[in-house]
Amino acid sequence: MARTTPLDPPLDPPEGDDRPLYWRIASLLLGELRAGTIPPGERLPGERHLARHFQVSRETVRQALELLRRDGLVATDRRGSHATLPGGPVEDPVSLTFPVGARPADPCAVDRATVTWEEPPPEHARALGLAPHRPTLVHRYRSATPDGRSLRTAVTSFSAVALAEVAELARYRERADGNTPAQLRRAYDWMRRAGLALHHRDAITQVGDASSVRVTRRVHDQYARPLEITDLVVHAEQDALVYEFTLPAAG
Repeated sequence: MARTTPLDPPLDPPEGDDRPLYWRIASLLLGELRAGTIPPGERLPGERHLARHFQVSRETVRQALELLRRDGLVATDRRGSHATLPGGPVEDPVSLTFPVGARPADPCAVDRATVTWEEPPPEHARALGLAPHRPTLVHRYRSATPDGRSLRTAVTSFSAVALAEVAELARYRERADGNTPAQLRRAYDWMRRAGLALHHRDAITQVGDASSVRVTRRVHDQYARPLEITDLVVHAEQDALVYEFTLPAAG
Protein backbone atom coordinates (compact mmCIF):
# COMPACT_ATOMS: atom_id res chain seq x y z
CA MET A 1 0.00 0.00 0.00
CA ALA A 2 1.10 3.52 -0.61
CA ARG A 3 0.37 4.78 2.89
CA THR A 4 0.18 3.38 6.40
CA THR A 5 -3.64 3.66 6.33
CA PRO A 6 -5.79 1.59 3.96
CA LEU A 7 -7.45 3.00 0.88
CA ASP A 8 -11.00 4.18 1.39
CA PRO A 9 -13.71 1.80 0.16
CA PRO A 10 -14.41 2.43 -3.54
CA LEU A 11 -17.43 4.48 -4.49
CA ASP A 12 -20.21 2.75 -6.42
CA PRO A 13 -20.33 3.94 -10.05
CA PRO A 14 -23.35 6.07 -10.98
CA GLU A 15 -26.40 4.18 -12.21
CA GLY A 16 -26.57 3.97 -15.96
CA ASP A 17 -22.79 4.21 -16.36
CA ASP A 18 -22.24 2.03 -19.42
CA ARG A 19 -18.52 2.65 -19.80
CA PRO A 20 -16.22 -0.42 -19.79
CA LEU A 21 -15.45 -1.71 -16.31
CA TYR A 22 -11.73 -0.89 -16.59
CA TRP A 23 -12.65 2.70 -17.52
CA ARG A 24 -14.80 3.03 -14.39
CA ILE A 25 -12.03 1.56 -12.24
CA ALA A 26 -9.58 4.05 -13.76
CA SER A 27 -11.98 6.87 -12.82
CA LEU A 28 -12.32 5.61 -9.25
CA LEU A 29 -8.56 5.23 -8.89
CA LEU A 30 -8.02 8.72 -10.34
CA GLY A 31 -10.46 10.10 -7.77
CA GLU A 32 -8.43 8.54 -4.96
CA LEU A 33 -5.22 9.95 -6.42
CA ARG A 34 -6.72 13.44 -6.63
CA ALA A 35 -8.04 13.14 -3.07
CA GLY A 36 -4.49 12.53 -1.86
CA THR A 37 -5.14 9.00 -0.63
CA ILE A 38 -2.01 8.16 -2.61
CA PRO A 39 0.24 11.27 -2.65
CA PRO A 40 2.12 12.24 -5.82
CA GLY A 41 5.30 10.25 -6.28
CA GLU A 42 4.29 7.41 -3.96
CA ARG A 43 3.99 3.91 -5.31
CA LEU A 44 0.52 2.54 -5.87
CA PRO A 45 -0.53 -0.70 -4.22
CA GLY A 46 0.13 -3.78 -6.34
CA GLU A 47 -2.32 -5.13 -8.89
CA ARG A 48 -3.44 -7.92 -6.54
CA HIS A 49 -4.27 -5.45 -3.77
CA LEU A 50 -6.07 -3.08 -6.16
CA ALA A 51 -8.09 -5.98 -7.56
CA ARG A 52 -9.27 -6.89 -4.05
CA HIS A 53 -9.89 -3.23 -3.22
CA PHE A 54 -12.09 -2.61 -6.28
CA GLN A 55 -13.45 -6.18 -6.33
CA VAL A 56 -12.44 -6.80 -9.92
CA SER A 57 -9.94 -9.00 -11.74
CA ARG A 58 -6.24 -8.18 -12.01
CA GLU A 59 -6.67 -7.89 -15.79
CA THR A 60 -9.25 -5.13 -15.26
CA VAL A 61 -6.85 -3.32 -12.92
CA ARG A 62 -4.06 -3.73 -15.49
CA GLN A 63 -6.25 -2.16 -18.19
CA ALA A 64 -7.24 0.71 -15.87
CA LEU A 65 -3.61 1.45 -15.06
CA GLU A 66 -2.71 1.38 -18.75
CA LEU A 67 -5.45 3.95 -19.42
CA LEU A 68 -4.03 6.23 -16.70
CA ARG A 69 -0.52 5.72 -18.07
CA ARG A 70 -1.60 6.79 -21.54
CA ASP A 71 -2.97 10.01 -20.04
CA GLY A 72 0.28 10.64 -18.14
CA LEU A 73 -1.39 10.30 -14.73
CA VAL A 74 0.51 7.19 -13.67
CA ALA A 75 4.07 6.15 -14.45
CA THR A 76 5.55 2.67 -14.12
CA ASP A 77 9.17 1.68 -13.62
CA ARG A 78 10.96 -1.38 -12.27
CA ARG A 79 9.72 -0.53 -8.77
CA GLY A 80 6.04 -0.41 -9.74
CA SER A 81 3.48 2.26 -10.58
CA HIS A 82 3.26 5.68 -8.97
CA ALA A 83 1.06 8.75 -9.27
CA THR A 84 2.36 11.65 -11.37
CA LEU A 85 -0.34 14.21 -10.60
CA PRO A 86 1.01 17.70 -9.79
CA GLY A 87 1.66 18.25 -6.11
CA GLY A 88 4.32 18.68 -3.46
CA PRO A 89 6.52 15.82 -2.30
CA VAL A 90 5.67 13.74 0.73
CA GLU A 91 8.31 15.61 2.70
CA ASP A 92 10.29 18.75 1.95
CA PRO A 93 13.89 17.46 1.78
CA VAL A 94 15.09 20.74 3.30
CA SER A 95 13.21 19.87 6.49
CA LEU A 96 14.71 16.37 6.72
CA THR A 97 18.31 16.72 7.81
CA PHE A 98 20.13 13.45 8.37
CA PRO A 99 20.79 12.63 11.06
CA VAL A 100 18.33 14.56 13.16
CA GLY A 101 20.18 17.50 14.71
CA ALA A 102 22.97 17.54 12.11
CA ARG A 103 22.71 21.32 11.74
CA PRO A 104 24.17 22.73 14.97
CA ALA A 105 23.41 26.24 16.15
CA ASP A 106 27.13 27.05 16.46
CA PRO A 107 28.47 27.96 12.97
CA CYS A 108 32.02 27.21 14.17
CA ALA A 109 31.19 23.66 15.24
CA VAL A 110 33.33 20.83 13.93
CA ASP A 111 31.38 17.83 12.65
CA ARG A 112 32.57 14.25 12.19
CA ALA A 113 30.57 11.28 10.95
CA THR A 114 31.56 7.69 10.26
CA VAL A 115 29.88 4.35 9.57
CA THR A 116 30.55 0.86 10.85
CA TRP A 117 29.13 -2.59 10.10
CA GLU A 118 28.34 -3.94 13.54
CA GLU A 119 25.71 -5.14 15.95
CA PRO A 120 23.49 -2.13 16.77
CA PRO A 121 22.42 -1.12 20.29
CA PRO A 122 19.83 -3.63 21.60
CA GLU A 123 17.02 -1.06 21.63
CA HIS A 124 17.80 -0.22 18.01
CA ALA A 125 17.76 -3.88 17.00
CA ARG A 126 14.34 -4.31 18.58
CA ALA A 127 12.93 -1.19 16.91
CA LEU A 128 14.24 -2.30 13.51
CA GLY A 129 13.11 -5.91 13.86
CA LEU A 130 16.67 -7.24 13.59
CA ALA A 131 17.55 -10.66 14.96
CA PRO A 132 19.80 -10.66 18.06
CA HIS A 133 23.48 -10.11 17.25
CA ARG A 134 22.76 -9.38 13.59
CA PRO A 135 25.06 -6.62 12.31
CA THR A 136 23.86 -3.66 10.26
CA LEU A 137 25.05 -0.27 9.08
CA VAL A 138 25.56 2.06 12.06
CA HIS A 139 26.21 5.76 11.53
CA ARG A 140 27.85 7.89 14.23
CA TYR A 141 27.79 11.68 14.23
CA ARG A 142 29.50 14.13 16.58
CA SER A 143 29.47 17.91 16.63
CA ALA A 144 31.92 19.75 18.89
CA THR A 145 33.22 23.24 19.52
CA PRO A 146 36.63 24.13 18.04
CA ASP A 147 38.23 23.48 21.44
CA GLY A 148 36.76 19.96 21.58
CA ARG A 149 33.70 20.37 23.84
CA SER A 150 30.94 18.05 22.67
CA LEU A 151 27.73 19.75 21.52
CA ARG A 152 25.75 16.81 20.24
CA THR A 153 26.21 13.16 19.35
CA ALA A 154 23.98 10.86 17.33
CA VAL A 155 23.93 7.12 16.66
CA THR A 156 21.79 5.83 13.78
CA SER A 157 21.08 2.21 12.89
CA PHE A 158 19.57 1.22 9.54
CA SER A 159 17.16 -1.65 8.99
CA ALA A 160 17.56 -4.53 6.58
CA VAL A 161 14.74 -2.98 4.53
CA ALA A 162 16.60 0.31 4.14
CA LEU A 163 19.76 -1.45 3.00
CA ALA A 164 17.85 -3.67 0.57
CA GLU A 165 15.80 -0.83 -0.93
CA VAL A 166 18.35 2.00 -1.02
CA ALA A 167 21.40 1.17 -3.15
CA GLU A 168 23.36 4.22 -1.98
CA LEU A 169 23.18 3.08 1.64
CA ALA A 170 24.04 -0.53 0.82
CA ARG A 171 27.28 0.58 -0.87
CA TYR A 172 28.58 1.95 2.43
CA ARG A 173 28.97 -1.56 3.82
CA GLU A 174 32.22 -1.88 1.89
CA ARG A 175 33.75 1.17 3.61
CA ALA A 176 32.14 0.86 7.04
CA ASP A 177 35.44 0.79 8.90
CA GLY A 178 34.65 3.48 11.47
CA ASN A 179 37.37 5.75 10.09
CA THR A 180 36.24 6.83 6.65
CA PRO A 181 34.17 10.06 6.83
CA ALA A 182 30.54 9.40 5.90
CA GLN A 183 28.13 12.30 6.34
CA LEU A 184 25.19 10.60 4.57
CA ARG A 185 23.48 13.99 4.43
CA ARG A 186 21.38 12.82 1.50
CA ALA A 187 20.19 9.60 3.15
CA TYR A 188 16.55 10.73 3.32
CA ASP A 189 16.69 11.96 -0.26
CA TRP A 190 18.05 8.58 -1.36
CA MET A 191 15.18 6.85 0.45
CA ARG A 192 12.60 9.05 -1.25
CA ARG A 193 14.17 8.54 -4.66
CA ALA A 194 13.94 4.79 -4.03
CA GLY A 195 10.16 5.19 -3.80
CA LEU A 196 9.89 5.18 -0.02
CA ALA A 197 7.63 7.61 1.83
CA LEU A 198 9.21 8.84 5.05
CA HIS A 199 7.14 8.96 8.21
CA HIS A 200 9.25 10.07 11.15
CA ARG A 201 8.43 10.34 14.83
CA ASP A 202 10.65 12.30 17.22
CA ALA A 203 10.50 11.76 20.98
CA ILE A 204 12.36 14.15 23.32
CA THR A 205 13.37 13.15 26.85
CA GLN A 206 15.68 14.46 29.55
CA VAL A 207 18.97 12.72 30.23
CA GLY A 208 20.39 12.34 33.72
CA ASP A 209 20.44 15.63 35.60
CA ALA A 210 18.68 17.41 32.70
CA SER A 211 21.87 19.07 31.47
CA SER A 212 21.25 17.14 28.25
CA VAL A 213 18.23 16.06 26.22
CA ARG A 214 17.78 12.99 24.04
CA VAL A 215 15.89 13.00 20.75
CA THR A 216 14.91 9.58 19.43
CA ARG A 217 13.79 9.56 15.82
CA ARG A 218 12.13 6.53 14.26
CA VAL A 219 11.50 6.50 10.52
CA HIS A 220 9.27 4.04 8.70
CA ASP A 221 7.95 3.83 5.16
CA GLN A 222 4.46 3.76 3.66
CA TYR A 223 4.22 0.05 4.46
CA ALA A 224 5.01 0.64 8.17
CA ARG A 225 8.41 -1.02 7.70
CA PRO A 226 11.14 0.49 9.91
CA LEU A 227 13.94 2.22 8.03
CA GLU A 228 16.16 3.75 10.69
CA ILE A 229 16.33 4.83 14.29
CA THR A 230 18.51 7.63 15.63
CA ASP A 231 19.39 8.59 19.18
CA LEU A 232 20.65 12.16 19.38
CA VAL A 233 21.99 13.64 22.63
CA VAL A 234 22.21 17.43 22.82
CA HIS A 235 24.23 18.97 25.63
CA ALA A 236 21.74 21.64 26.60
CA GLU A 237 24.15 23.76 28.63
CA GLN A 238 26.21 24.47 25.53
CA ASP A 239 23.79 24.03 22.66
CA ALA A 240 20.16 24.49 21.60
CA LEU A 241 18.17 22.21 19.35
CA VAL A 242 16.12 24.04 16.72
CA TYR A 243 13.49 22.39 14.55
CA GLU A 244 12.80 24.08 11.22
CA PHE A 245 10.19 23.12 8.65
CA THR A 246 8.27 24.60 5.73
CA LEU A 247 4.58 24.19 4.93
CA PRO A 248 3.54 24.69 1.30
CA ALA A 249 0.88 27.29 0.53
CA ALA A 250 -2.69 26.02 0.28
CA GLY A 251 -4.13 25.61 -3.19
